[in-house]
Amino acid sequence: MFEAKTVSVTINRPMQEVYRFVHEPMNLPAWAKSFCLSVAKKGDDWIVETEDGRAKIRFVEDNPHGVLDHYVTVGAGAELLNPMRVIHNGPGCEVMFTLFRLPEISEENFMLDAAMIATDLQLLKETLEL
Repeated sequence: MFEAKTVSVTINRPMQEVYRFVHEPMNLPAWAKSFCLSVAKKGDDWIVETEDGRAKIRFVEDNPHGVLDHYVTVGAGAELLNPMRVIHNGPGCEVMFTLFRLPEISEENFMLDAAMIATDLQLLKETLEL
């Protein structure tokens, strides 16, 4: 089993509105700045430019349950699952991202990744609460 850390943010916007915004890959550069420098559609694939090069991103199918899980394929095809959810919280919602620490990731890099996710979720909040 992998060590896991769930990072979350409360957003004062309706759950479905947040879900729709996050589920649209073209919106990644607006809020996932630590991961996504730019994004483009290439055939059926969404290609993300990152600081470490290109990656392919694929969200799970559109659904009414707030599941925003997505797969990121890097390098020679290693596909990583990133569990993500948005759930109702009164008139607003909670957005949660679960990060797994893979065996090759140091504790320091795991904590840095968690901090970058927290920064991105905060930017998501600021973007949607304007």
